[in-house]
Amino acid sequence: MNLAQTFTPARPIAQHCPELTERGPRPEERAEAFASWRRDLARELSQEMTTLLAGSKLDVAIAEPDMVHGADVFKRVGGVAANCLLRFGEPDQQALLSCSNETVVALTDRGFGGNGELPSDPVSSLPHSAALMIEQIARTVASVIARVSALDDGSGEPESGTIIRGDLARLRPFTPSTPCTLFTIELLAGDGVSWSGLLAMASAKLDGLLAGITSPQPANDDDESDGRLDAAVFGQVPLPLEAVLAEFELSLGQLDRLAPGDEIPITIARDIPLRIGARMVACGSLGTMEDRMALKVTAVPSVPSVGCAARGAMEASKPSAPISLRQGRQA
Repeated sequence: MNLAQTFTPARPIAQHCPELTERGPRPEERAEAFASWRRDLARELSQEMTTLLAGSKLDVAIAEPDMVHGADVFKRVGGVAANCLLRFGEPDQQALLSCSNETVVALTDRGFGGNGELPSDPVSSLPHSAALMIEQIARTVASVIARVSALDDGSGEPESGTIIRGDLARLRPFTPSTPCTLFTIELLAGDGVSWSGLLAMASAKLDGLLAGITSPQPANDDDESDGRLDAAVFGQVPLPLEAVLAEFELSLGQLDRLAPGDEIPITIARDIPLRIGARMVACGSLGTMEDRMALKVTAVPSVPSVGCAARGAMEASKPSAPISLRQGRQA
Protein backbone atom coordinates (compact mmCIF):
# COMPACT_ATOMS: atom_id res chain seq x y z
CA MET A 1 0.00 0.00 0.00
CA ASN A 2 1.60 3.26 -1.17
CA LEU A 3 0.72 6.18 1.12
CA ALA A 4 2.90 8.70 -0.69
CA GLN A 5 0.90 11.49 -2.19
CA THR A 6 1.69 14.72 -3.96
CA PHE A 7 -0.32 17.67 -2.74
CA THR A 8 -0.96 20.69 -4.95
CA PRO A 9 -1.65 24.06 -3.30
CA ALA A 10 -5.24 25.13 -3.78
CA ARG A 11 -4.05 28.64 -4.75
CA PRO A 12 -0.77 30.60 -4.99
CA ILE A 13 0.85 31.61 -1.72
CA ALA A 14 0.27 35.32 -1.05
CA GLN A 15 3.28 37.60 -1.46
CA HIS A 16 2.48 40.73 0.52
CA CYS A 17 4.30 43.99 -0.04
CA PRO A 18 6.04 45.74 2.89
CA GLU A 19 3.34 48.42 2.99
CA LEU A 20 0.84 45.74 4.10
CA THR A 21 3.07 43.66 6.39
CA GLU A 22 5.10 46.35 8.19
CA ARG A 23 3.47 48.39 10.92
CA GLY A 24 3.74 52.14 10.69
CA PRO A 25 4.05 54.38 13.76
CA ARG A 26 1.13 54.49 16.17
CA PRO A 27 -0.59 57.89 16.45
CA GLU A 28 0.78 58.43 19.95
CA GLU A 29 4.32 57.50 18.81
CA ARG A 30 4.18 59.92 15.94
CA ALA A 31 2.71 62.68 18.13
CA GLU A 32 5.51 62.24 20.68
CA ALA A 33 8.24 62.26 18.01
CA PHE A 34 6.67 65.27 16.33
CA ALA A 35 6.44 67.26 19.59
CA SER A 36 10.09 66.47 20.37
CA TRP A 37 11.20 67.50 16.86
CA ARG A 38 9.28 70.79 17.05
CA ARG A 39 10.72 71.53 20.50
CA ASP A 40 14.31 70.82 19.37
CA LEU A 41 13.80 72.90 16.23
CA ALA A 42 12.62 75.91 18.26
CA ARG A 43 15.52 75.62 20.72
CA GLU A 44 18.20 75.34 18.02
CA LEU A 45 16.67 78.15 15.96
CA SER A 46 16.69 80.37 19.04
CA GLN A 47 20.44 79.93 19.44
CA GLU A 48 21.25 80.33 15.75
CA MET A 49 19.03 83.38 15.18
CA THR A 50 20.44 85.09 18.28
CA THR A 51 23.92 84.68 16.79
CA LEU A 52 22.83 85.75 13.31
CA LEU A 53 21.11 88.95 14.44
CA ALA A 54 23.93 89.79 16.85
CA GLY A 55 21.72 91.09 19.60
CA SER A 56 19.97 90.06 22.80
CA LYS A 57 18.66 86.53 23.11
CA LEU A 58 15.73 85.67 20.85
CA ASP A 59 13.07 83.16 21.75
CA VAL A 60 11.52 81.07 18.99
CA ALA A 61 7.96 79.74 19.18
CA ILE A 62 6.63 77.19 16.69
CA ALA A 63 2.86 76.84 16.95
CA GLU A 64 0.90 73.67 16.29
CA PRO A 65 0.91 73.23 12.52
CA ASP A 66 -2.04 73.54 10.20
CA MET A 67 -2.81 70.56 7.95
CA VAL A 68 -3.68 72.19 4.63
CA HIS A 69 -3.19 71.77 0.89
CA GLY A 70 -0.65 73.50 -1.33
CA ALA A 71 -3.24 75.97 -2.60
CA ASP A 72 -3.91 77.11 0.98
CA VAL A 73 -0.18 77.65 1.53
CA PHE A 74 0.06 79.76 -1.63
CA LYS A 75 -2.90 81.83 -0.46
CA ARG A 76 -1.34 82.42 2.98
CA VAL A 77 1.97 83.46 1.42
CA GLY A 78 0.36 85.95 -0.97
CA GLY A 79 1.76 87.55 -4.08
CA VAL A 80 4.54 89.70 -2.56
CA ALA A 81 6.86 87.87 -0.17
CA ALA A 82 10.42 86.63 0.22
CA ASN A 83 10.26 82.90 -0.57
CA CYS A 84 13.08 80.38 -0.24
CA LEU A 85 13.10 76.70 -1.17
CA LEU A 86 15.16 74.74 1.37
CA ARG A 87 16.69 71.44 0.24
CA PHE A 88 18.22 69.00 2.70
CA GLY A 89 18.74 65.28 3.20
CA GLU A 90 17.35 63.29 0.28
CA PRO A 91 17.17 65.11 -3.08
CA ASP A 92 13.38 65.38 -2.88
CA GLN A 93 13.28 66.47 0.78
CA GLN A 94 12.47 70.16 0.73
CA ALA A 95 10.48 72.86 2.48
CA LEU A 96 9.24 76.37 1.71
CA LEU A 97 10.26 79.25 3.97
CA SER A 98 8.33 82.48 3.42
CA CYS A 99 8.44 85.89 5.11
CA SER A 100 6.79 89.14 4.15
CA ASN A 101 9.09 91.74 2.65
CA GLU A 102 8.35 94.01 5.61
CA THR A 103 9.53 91.30 8.02
CA VAL A 104 12.77 90.78 6.09
CA VAL A 105 13.49 94.53 6.10
CA ALA A 106 12.83 94.65 9.85
CA LEU A 107 15.15 91.69 10.52
CA THR A 108 17.84 93.31 8.39
CA ASP A 109 17.49 96.50 10.43
CA ARG A 110 17.82 94.43 13.61
CA GLY A 111 20.89 92.67 12.28
CA PHE A 112 22.57 96.05 11.68
CA GLY A 113 21.85 97.29 15.20
CA GLY A 114 18.39 98.83 14.78
CA ASN A 115 15.28 98.07 16.80
CA GLY A 116 13.80 95.86 14.06
CA GLU A 117 10.36 97.45 13.93
CA LEU A 118 8.24 96.64 10.88
CA PRO A 119 8.09 99.46 8.32
CA SER A 120 4.75 101.26 8.13
CA ASP A 121 4.69 101.36 4.31
CA PRO A 122 4.46 98.24 2.08
CA VAL A 123 7.77 97.02 0.64
CA SER A 124 7.40 95.98 -3.00
CA SER A 125 11.00 94.88 -3.55
CA LEU A 126 13.90 94.02 -1.25
CA PRO A 127 17.12 96.03 -1.11
CA HIS A 128 20.30 94.05 -1.65
CA SER A 129 21.13 93.87 2.06
CA ALA A 130 17.68 92.44 2.85
CA ALA A 131 17.98 89.87 0.04
CA LEU A 132 21.26 88.67 1.52
CA MET A 133 19.69 88.55 4.99
CA ILE A 134 16.76 86.30 3.98
CA GLU A 135 19.14 83.97 2.15
CA GLN A 136 21.27 83.69 5.29
CA ILE A 137 18.18 83.09 7.43
CA ALA A 138 16.96 80.40 5.02
CA ARG A 139 20.37 78.71 5.05
CA THR A 140 20.33 78.78 8.85
CA VAL A 141 16.85 77.22 9.01
CA ALA A 142 17.85 74.49 6.53
CA SER A 143 20.96 73.70 8.55
CA VAL A 144 19.02 73.51 11.82
CA ILE A 145 16.36 71.23 10.29
CA ALA A 146 19.08 68.92 9.01
CA ARG A 147 20.77 68.89 12.41
CA VAL A 148 17.72 68.19 14.58
CA SER A 149 16.50 65.59 12.05
CA ALA A 150 19.86 63.75 12.03
CA LEU A 151 20.11 63.95 8.24
CA ASP A 152 23.72 62.94 7.65
CA ASP A 153 25.65 61.00 5.05
CA GLY A 154 27.34 58.63 7.49
CA SER A 155 30.22 60.99 8.26
CA GLY A 156 28.37 62.74 11.08
CA GLU A 157 27.93 65.95 9.10
CA PRO A 158 24.31 67.05 8.56
CA GLU A 159 23.24 67.50 4.97
CA SER A 160 21.83 71.03 4.98
CA GLY A 161 21.63 71.14 1.20
CA THR A 162 20.96 74.38 -0.67
CA ILE A 163 18.47 77.22 -0.75
CA ILE A 164 16.87 78.89 -3.76
CA ARG A 165 15.08 82.23 -3.55
CA GLY A 166 12.32 83.32 -5.93
CA ASP A 167 8.59 83.53 -6.48
CA LEU A 168 6.28 80.57 -5.91
CA ALA A 169 5.68 80.03 -9.63
CA ARG A 170 9.38 79.37 -10.16
CA LEU A 171 10.11 77.48 -6.96
CA ARG A 172 7.16 75.07 -7.26
CA PRO A 173 7.66 73.53 -3.79
CA PHE A 174 4.55 71.38 -4.20
CA THR A 175 1.35 71.26 -6.23
CA PRO A 176 -1.87 73.01 -5.16
CA SER A 177 -3.44 69.64 -4.29
CA THR A 178 -0.50 68.34 -2.19
CA PRO A 179 -1.37 67.77 1.49
CA CYS A 180 0.98 70.05 3.41
CA THR A 181 2.02 70.78 6.99
CA LEU A 182 2.22 74.53 7.61
CA PHE A 183 4.16 75.92 10.57
CA THR A 184 4.16 79.49 11.86
CA ILE A 185 7.56 80.44 13.29
CA GLU A 186 7.65 83.47 15.60
CA LEU A 187 10.80 85.22 16.82
CA LEU A 188 10.39 87.09 20.10
CA ALA A 189 12.90 89.70 21.31
CA GLY A 190 13.28 90.74 24.92
CA ASP A 191 12.21 94.31 24.16
CA GLY A 192 8.78 93.17 22.93
CA VAL A 193 9.50 93.22 19.19
CA SER A 194 8.50 90.09 17.28
CA TRP A 195 8.69 88.75 13.74
CA SER A 196 7.00 85.77 12.09
CA GLY A 197 7.37 83.57 9.03
CA LEU A 198 5.89 80.46 7.46
CA LEU A 199 7.49 77.05 6.97
CA ALA A 200 5.63 74.52 4.82
CA MET A 201 6.44 71.05 3.53
CA ALA A 202 4.63 68.11 1.99
CA SER A 203 3.08 66.10 4.83
CA ALA A 204 4.24 62.82 3.25
CA LYS A 205 7.86 63.90 3.76
CA LEU A 206 7.49 64.94 7.39
CA ASP A 207 7.95 61.46 8.90
CA GLY A 208 11.40 61.31 7.32
CA LEU A 209 12.46 64.15 9.65
CA LEU A 210 11.19 62.60 12.88
CA ALA A 211 13.63 60.53 14.93
CA GLY A 212 12.52 56.92 15.33
CA ILE A 213 9.72 57.21 12.78
CA THR A 214 10.22 55.28 9.55
CA SER A 215 7.79 54.54 6.77
CA PRO A 216 7.93 51.18 4.94
CA GLN A 217 9.69 51.49 1.61
CA PRO A 218 8.71 49.24 -1.31
CA ALA A 219 11.38 46.86 -2.55
CA ASN A 220 12.63 47.21 -6.08
CA ASP A 221 13.68 43.87 -7.52
CA ASP A 222 15.20 45.56 -10.57
CA ASP A 223 17.91 47.33 -8.55
CA GLU A 224 21.42 45.96 -8.17
CA SER A 225 22.10 44.21 -4.86
CA ASP A 226 24.20 47.11 -3.58
CA GLY A 227 22.22 49.85 -5.35
CA ARG A 228 25.16 50.97 -7.47
CA LEU A 229 25.32 51.36 -11.23
CA ASP A 230 28.96 50.31 -11.60
CA ALA A 231 28.18 46.76 -12.72
CA ALA A 232 25.15 47.68 -14.83
CA VAL A 233 25.29 47.63 -18.62
CA PHE A 234 24.74 51.40 -18.76
CA GLY A 235 27.17 52.20 -15.93
CA GLN A 236 29.67 53.91 -18.27
CA VAL A 237 27.17 56.13 -20.09
CA PRO A 238 28.13 59.81 -19.45
CA LEU A 239 25.47 62.14 -18.04
CA PRO A 240 25.26 65.95 -18.13
CA LEU A 241 25.77 67.28 -14.60
CA GLU A 242 25.61 70.91 -13.48
CA ALA A 243 27.34 72.52 -10.52
CA VAL A 244 25.29 75.66 -9.84
CA LEU A 245 27.61 78.36 -8.53
CA ALA A 246 25.00 81.08 -8.04
CA GLU A 247 21.42 82.00 -8.83
CA PHE A 248 20.11 85.54 -8.70
CA GLU A 249 17.21 87.66 -9.85
CA LEU A 250 17.05 90.45 -12.41
CA SER A 251 13.95 92.39 -13.31
CA LEU A 252 12.95 92.52 -16.95
CA GLY A 253 13.95 96.16 -17.05
CA GLN A 254 17.43 95.42 -15.69
CA LEU A 255 17.81 92.53 -18.12
CA ASP A 256 16.87 94.80 -21.02
CA ARG A 257 19.48 97.36 -19.96
CA LEU A 258 22.39 94.90 -19.65
CA ALA A 259 25.48 96.03 -21.52
CA PRO A 260 29.13 94.94 -21.77
CA GLY A 261 31.02 96.16 -18.72
CA ASP A 262 28.08 95.92 -16.30
CA GLU A 263 28.93 94.27 -12.98
CA ILE A 264 26.43 92.02 -11.23
CA PRO A 265 27.25 91.05 -7.62
CA ILE A 266 26.66 87.40 -6.81
CA THR A 267 26.93 85.32 -3.66
CA ILE A 268 28.39 81.83 -4.03
CA ALA A 269 26.89 79.39 -1.54
CA ARG A 270 29.13 77.41 0.78
CA ASP A 271 27.47 74.17 -0.37
CA ILE A 272 27.24 74.07 -4.16
CA PRO A 273 24.63 71.62 -5.53
CA LEU A 274 25.59 69.09 -8.20
CA ARG A 275 22.49 68.25 -10.22
CA ILE A 276 21.17 66.04 -12.97
CA GLY A 277 18.40 68.20 -14.37
CA ALA A 278 16.39 69.41 -11.36
CA ARG A 279 17.52 66.58 -9.05
CA MET A 280 20.43 67.17 -6.67
CA VAL A 281 22.77 64.16 -6.53
CA ALA A 282 25.55 65.68 -4.40
CA CYS A 283 26.88 68.93 -3.04
CA GLY A 284 30.39 70.23 -2.52
CA SER A 285 32.72 73.14 -1.96
CA LEU A 286 34.42 75.22 -4.64
CA GLY A 287 38.21 75.24 -4.98
CA THR A 288 41.06 74.73 -7.43
CA MET A 289 43.03 71.71 -8.58
CA GLU A 290 46.34 72.59 -10.22
CA ASP A 291 45.35 75.41 -12.60
CA ARG A 292 41.67 74.53 -12.95
CA MET A 293 38.51 75.25 -10.98
CA ALA A 294 37.31 72.15 -9.11
CA LEU A 295 34.41 70.96 -6.97
CA LYS A 296 35.19 68.89 -3.88
CA VAL A 297 32.22 66.65 -3.09
CA THR A 298 31.33 66.96 0.60
CA ALA A 299 27.99 65.12 0.78
CA VAL A 300 26.19 62.52 -1.31
CA PRO A 301 22.62 61.32 -0.65
CA SER A 302 21.98 57.62 -0.10
CA VAL A 303 23.18 55.43 -2.97
CA PRO A 304 19.72 54.07 -3.98
CA SER A 305 18.47 57.62 -4.47
CA VAL A 306 21.41 58.46 -6.69
CA GLY A 307 20.78 55.31 -8.70
CA CYS A 308 17.15 56.21 -9.26
CA ALA A 309 18.10 59.75 -10.22
CA ALA A 310 20.65 58.54 -12.73
CA ARG A 311 18.28 56.05 -14.30
CA GLY A 312 15.58 58.70 -14.68
CA ALA A 313 17.99 61.19 -16.18
CA MET A 314 19.38 58.68 -18.69
CA GLU A 315 16.00 58.17 -20.22
CA ALA A 316 15.88 61.81 -21.34
CA SER A 317 19.57 62.75 -21.61
CA LYS A 318 22.15 62.42 -24.34
CA PRO A 319 25.83 61.70 -23.62
CA SER A 320 27.87 64.84 -22.97
CA ALA A 321 30.78 66.10 -20.89
CA PRO A 322 30.86 64.36 -17.48
CA ILE A 323 30.62 67.55 -15.37
CA SER A 324 30.07 71.17 -16.34
CA LEU A 325 30.20 74.19 -14.08
CA ARG A 326 27.69 76.93 -14.78
CA GLN A 327 26.45 80.09 -13.16
CA GLY A 328 22.66 80.11 -13.18
CA ARG A 329 20.79 83.28 -14.09
CA GLN A 330 17.11 84.00 -13.91
CA ALA A 331 15.00 86.85 -15.16
